[in-house]
Amino acid sequence: MVTVDLSIFPVGKGEHLGKFVAKALDVIDKSRIKYQLGPMGTTIEGSWEDVFRVVKKCFEALRTSSPRVYGTLKVDYKFASKETDEIKKKVSSVQKALGRKLVTAR
Repeated sequence: MVTVDLSIFPVGKGEHLGKFVAKALDVIDKSRIKYQLGPMGTTIEGSWEDVFRVVKKCFEALRTSSPRVYGTLKVDYKFASKETDEIKKKVSSVQKALGRKLVTAR
């Protein structure tokens, strides 16, 4: 099981990049893979093959917008794990340690 945090955008397209980020999110959403959109990136969860197939498609989708696409990836790869819902479990673990739920946006 792999959990990836992906931030991706075309270079040289100005300050407001939401419409380009939306292209990548459309690819992720249509893939039917588990994901959670965040303000600075999107967390994607699944098998190594499925997740990186989606990441590749995101780069290909944005390549049509610019000759240069910038992306960052943070990867948590649990080699022997078949567990799902890692996205929720990671958040719950922090909340449990604090003894309270956290507000995700104010």
